[in-house]
Amino acid sequence: MVDLTKAITEGWLYSLKRNSSPNPPTSPNYWSPDASTLMSTSQPLSFTLGTGSQILSSTLAKCESQTTHELIIVTCFWAKSPSQAAISSLLLNLSSKGLSQNRNIQVRICFSSRSIVQKLFQTSSLNGKIYPPEAWVGLGLPAPGDLGGLELEVKSVFVRPFSVMHPKFILVNRTLAFIPSCNVSWENWFEGCIEMRGDITEKLFDFWVSFWAQGKTNLPAFLPQDISSSPVSPTALTTSLIKQTNFPLDLTPPQTILLPSPHNSNPQFRIFFTPPNPPTPLNLFLLQAFTQAKSSIFIQTPNITCAPVISALHSALIRGVDIHLITSSRLMILEQLVTAGTITEFEMWKLRRRYKGLCGKFERERKRGFDVESARRKQPGVLRIGYYHPREGVVGEEEPVKSHLKLVIVDEEVTVLGSGNMDRASWYTSQELGVALFSKEVASEIRKDVDVGLEARVDYVC
Repeated sequence: MVDLTKAITEGWLYSLKRNSSPNPPTSPNYWSPDASTLMSTSQPLSFTLGTGSQILSSTLAKCESQTTHELIIVTCFWAKSPSQAAISSLLLNLSSKGLSQNRNIQVRICFSSRSIVQKLFQTSSLNGKIYPPEAWVGLGLPAPGDLGGLELEVKSVFVRPFSVMHPKFILVNRTLAFIPSCNVSWENWFEGCIEMRGDITEKLFDFWVSFWAQGKTNLPAFLPQDISSSPVSPTALTTSLIKQTNFPLDLTPPQTILLPSPHNSNPQFRIFFTPPNPPTPLNLFLLQAFTQAKSSIFIQTPNITCAPVISALHSALIRGVDIHLITSSRLMILEQLVTAGTITEFEMWKLRRRYKGLCGKFERERKRGFDVESARRKQPGVLRIGYYHPREGVVGEEEPVKSHLKLVIVDEEVTVLGSGNMDRASWYTSQELGVALFSKEVASEIRKDVDVGLEARVDYVC
């Protein structure tokens, strides 16, 4: 049997090369000459599940203890919320640390969406808008006079009409990375976050420099030996989380690929046919993973409206691959209609109908007396579709009301986490960022955590 890591990686690299252009129209595109530069290894440290507020509270506590030189926070939505207040508190504490160390700690906060007014009137230039210090309080941040130990820059980028910059990650001293699914907002949703060290942090920094700094970072250089950090006690940080797994320290560093997906200003709306999806590293990797899957595909995503994704899943079912989908109902209906012209519930109904047809065809052929081996090859995989809901009888901010986690696990070996949904907006217009890890141990631990987190929170319709 062909090694899954090799099959997916080689197929992905070939697809990117075949779709490459001497002058790529999208930004960032620094990987275009050689996509293998996106490949590295990582040392996964932990995976957490909870509400956005719970996850960011835990993450920011670690950032406070670990940050000595530099902190980069990238998110999509920036809104008044407990998470925003936690960031404000973090900045005050880091400023005190900087003053005590007699150095300015460098902090960069990057976001895309703040309000309708901001998206309507902010420049669509990729240079974005840098907020002057006098505007920080209006963003929910401390006054400049209270941040004497920091060198802070706050920037937003949004490209009309629909190109939101959707990635979410936090980078500490360029050596510790967090990739959460949540925004800095009030949304009380089911979220996840992976914490990593290793070479993947360099890839994340390269991405940040290329896009958010437009290749001209003014951050000072520092050496690894300049960085000192203290361990964080997991038990002190996880009391309010739904679930946390700390990966073994002796885990073999898995092959890890950073998967950018540049924004596209043209949404490519068509009435009578589906245009091909933009050939971004993230899009092509997911399609390659779905194509190479031999036994199972697990997906948890807020919405599923992307036609190429649904088509790929249907093809996998034909090959006998089991498909397990967890999504949400009645989530961002207007946004789905505007960006996709359809909604998740309708697309899932169509997929169930197509699946029923597959199963009916198999049964008819089996009854006609096809030999056992032939019938086995034609048997469709098992399709399961579940809609997330909060646990019955549980109320309050501790209980997530919708699912916002973005997770793909293929053949219990390849895991993809990040910002990308399986909806048309993520695949055609928004900037996204994912990370793929090739590790059975990582996939197994994450899947077990998610199964625990979803207990009594899913209604299956198929």
